[in-house]
Amino acid sequence: MKQLFFLLLGLSLSSQAQLILPERERAKVVDEILKERFETLLPELMDRTGIDMWVLISREYNEDPVLKNMLPATWLNARRRTIILFYRDSKKNTIDKLAVARYNFGENIQSAWDKDKQPNQWQRLMELIEERNPKTIGLNYSEHFNIADGLDHTDFKEFMTYLPKKFQNKVVSAQPLATAWIETRTEREMALYSHLVNITHDIIAEAFSEKVITPGITTTTDVEWWMRDKVTQLGLETWFHPSVDIQRSQEVMGDHLYAFSNRPQENIILPGDLVHCDFGITYLRLNTDCQELVYILKPFETEAPEYLTQALAKGNLLQDLLTSNFKSGDSGNTILKNTLEQAKAEGLQPSVYTHPLGSYGHSSGPTIGMWDAQEGVPVNGDYPLYPNTVYAIELNTTVHIEAWQRDIRIMLEEAGFFGKDGFRYVSGRQTKLLTIPRTQNHLGE
Repeated sequence: MKQLFFLLLGLSLSSQAQLILPERERAKVVDEILKERFETLLPELMDRTGIDMWVLISREYNEDPVLKNMLPATWLNARRRTIILFYRDSKKNTIDKLAVARYNFGENIQSAWDKDKQPNQWQRLMELIEERNPKTIGLNYSEHFNIADGLDHTDFKEFMTYLPKKFQNKVVSAQPLATAWIETRTEREMALYSHLVNITHDIIAEAFSEKVITPGITTTTDVEWWMRDKVTQLGLETWFHPSVDIQRSQEVMGDHLYAFSNRPQENIILPGDLVHCDFGITYLRLNTDCQELVYILKPFETEAPEYLTQALAKGNLLQDLLTSNFKSGDSGNTILKNTLEQAKAEGLQPSVYTHPLGSYGHSSGPTIGMWDAQEGVPVNGDYPLYPNTVYAIELNTTVHIEAWQRDIRIMLEEAGFFGKDGFRYVSGRQTKLLTIPRTQNHLGE
């Protein structure tokens, strides 16, 4: 009966019966993954970054983004003031996971504070620090990496007020560790990630079909809200509002912001239009981010015009050039520079603005260009590429369409994984234009 229930949930998707778990089963998966990450991944990351003690402090409804990512599945927020302490002894190959809280932090982190014995929460934290005598104490503050800057001013002041003077020069920014925790994926998470991307592809395929779009009637705004409703119906969430925009003949190409803020709200989709979407979902504490294209066939057309097929091929070429430059240890700025040079040598007009993807939509890790910073991104772009990380391969190339007497942008985005064996797409990418009416599959590799 339970398996049938899961199957019925999954059958609500169009092209595949994608399994979507009920909340109780999701919680089980989330907590199992957290346990593995705490016990296996975290010691490795603490050793790599040279931080032997990591202290995370949050108050209810004002959560540190990293601590929020560590919450047990049944905790939707921190409780009162929540303090977590991790201590890594690499010589003994042990890791202490302690909560300076009145109760256990789920099943993975045990409470280390008895208020009857020590009424002051800060004093109890200092006792735990004294007992372990760490070489470094990492706190989540960072000038440039927003997700690693979750410690608020009040808690920082309180911490430093109570911290004994002999430890104060051991306090360091935990940014390298916080970034590593957020960006690094486990093998099990990557198995789940393929599932998330498949769901995302299915929703786009349904949105960009005759079921949703009737040329001459349906607007771009209609499609956006259909996507939002579809996500809600499936019991999922989206981390940003979808955008849908049109490029068509005899119109001037808008700037990059056109798709988001300057286009008409009720833009009617017509035959001959090239329609683009930007869409992502959140599920099992992972996020997707995908951009695809659909061509609306004119009467008597059975496939997209060759000039649009060739334009998409140029977008795929730019993707190939970018991902061929993914090398462990290279910075985002190095990858960007090499890609743009190679793309221009191929005669492309490229723009690359690829970002880390995972625990957050715009996640932690190396920034590989921004649409308004093609010369490189200071600091965040200097961060190196590490294995077992995921990226939204987001970019565009400008292509002149003589038949339309204008330039267009081929805007693409797809989840890609960089691991010990190099780069791969998490679950394919668009290599053929979708069409309405539908004539062929559009995903490859």
